[in-house]
Amino acid sequence: MNRLAIAVAVLSLPLAASAGGAARADIKNASGATVASATLVEVPGGVELSVRASKLPPGSHGFHVHAVGKCEGPDFKTAGGHFNPTDKKHGMENPAGPHAGDMPNLVVGADGNGSAKVKLAGATLDGGASSLFHEGGTSIVVHADADDMKTDPSGNSGARIACGVVERSK
Repeated sequence: MNRLAIAVAVLSLPLAASAGGAARADIKNASGATVASATLVEVPGGVELSVRASKLPPGSHGFHVHAVGKCEGPDFKTAGGHFNPTDKKHGMENPAGPHAGDMPNLVVGADGNGSAKVKLAGATLDGGASSLFHEGGTSIVVHADADDMKTDPSGNSGARIACGVVERSK
């Protein structure tokens, strides 16, 4: 192998190591306080997302992956709509759904704590149309109310109360 080929191979190592892998999001409320954190790991057939909340209002909350990696409060509308690269309808119970960013409700106890682990089938942390790192990125949004799992476009899940941009783990 010549020196040029070796240099190209060595310079390519950080890029190859960052493909796929893992990601995270610090989910903050409109005041900027961290209320939950999420970790995302690429697994066969999708991405496993684990979320742990510590300071959210008690009850069931819709939470979804949104199509834009921007979280400007107080309403977090900058996160765009749900991550939906396959152009489906909203809801895990919708015969024409679900969006790739749809997830079961996050249940939070009276102490403000809750957790969930879900698989985003077909999503990837690598390249392509189903990548959570497509141009513009993605975010995780927590809504005020429970998601009804069928009403398009957001399951009647109410206002957006917290948001976190999905970023590659370091």
